[in-house]
Amino acid sequence: MADPMRVQLIDPSAFTPPYDRALAAALARTGVDVELVTSQFLYGPVPAADGYRVSERFYRRSSARGLEATARRPVKLAEHFLDMLRFRREAAADVIHYQWLTVPAVDAALIPSVRPRVMTAHYILPPNPSRRQVRAARRVFGQMDAVIAHSEHGASRLRDEVGLDRDRVCVIPHGAFDYLTSLPDEKPLPAELEGAKGPVILFFGLLRPYKGLDTLLEAFRHVEGAELWIAGNPRMDIEPLRKAAAEASGRVRFLVRFIEDPEIPSIFRRADVVVLPYRDAEHSGVLYTGLAFGKPMILSAVGGFPEVAEKGAALLVPPEDPTALADALRELVGFEAARVKLATAATQAATGRYSWNEIGRQTVELYRELLEARG
Repeated sequence: MADPMRVQLIDPSAFTPPYDRALAAALARTGVDVELVTSQFLYGPVPAADGYRVSERFYRRSSARGLEATARRPVKLAEHFLDMLRFRREAAADVIHYQWLTVPAVDAALIPSVRPRVMTAHYILPPNPSRRQVRAARRVFGQMDAVIAHSEHGASRLRDEVGLDRDRVCVIPHGAFDYLTSLPDEKPLPAELEGAKGPVILFFGLLRPYKGLDTLLEAFRHVEGAELWIAGNPRMDIEPLRKAAAEASGRVRFLVRFIEDPEIPSIFRRADVVVLPYRDAEHSGVLYTGLAFGKPMILSAVGGFPEVAEKGAALLVPPEDPTALADALRELVGFEAARVKLATAATQAATGRYSWNEIGRQTVELYRELLEARG
């Protein structure tokens, strides 16, 4: 009996633990021997390893010092190069699959010689990239034997803007975060959000300027009979948002802090509509959380979002268009049948095209094709 395929998934800074661990578990279910090589995630709990190994080889000293340690970033940067050189010597797998590189411009020269190499393009380029940014992306992605995009939109950017050969780019969707629907330690709804009487519109995730919260609050001024919840860790000045919220006809509640996994289910279960009014995005973990909970969603027409809406799992509106967003919000707030239709489609998508079993199968198929091509 042949030994199982050995795969190492690499995310040095633990940028996307839910994705990394969902993919690792999906690959393990296909019979692959999987090791996730990463660092300690300091912001909260992460999904437990399920059929795979986790090696926290990166940033052990700076992780032990904690998030608030003095000079944490310089210490981490110094560790990074030593850890990358150590990984270069110790890498042992049939396939190495990179999720992120912490210092891409340098790391492209430090990665092990093991091939085939695969990279998931979680982020490709900013809008209207400079020549320098394009060259940097080409340098990193060009080191790979295959690059995975989560959407046809992302794949076209890799081919047309980065300049990758067509046969080195493939599309494998991002999976629905269904692990959140069955957490053993699920917590009740945070006290700040208790007592909502009518439909709840939810914006969830890091609060950043590109996510269009100003557009959402302008649209919500024209929506009656609903509450708006804005929940997530702020990465911007939120005082202008609070001022805009004070002018809304309906109640706006803010939950501005890091929200751990056990708190997420109760928030999504109570939400009637999930809205992502982004100005720019390739994709979003919030979108795939909404799919997992079968929630009606409204998405801006950016990045790969339209490809999810095409499956009937969401309404689509132009970015930075508060009038169109207000119309869509009123439609879903006012008509339960419209919400039920979208919710059904979202559930079907989460258990079909966006299921981790399907994504694991497609990813292993790619690995095998690459190994066979190398003889």
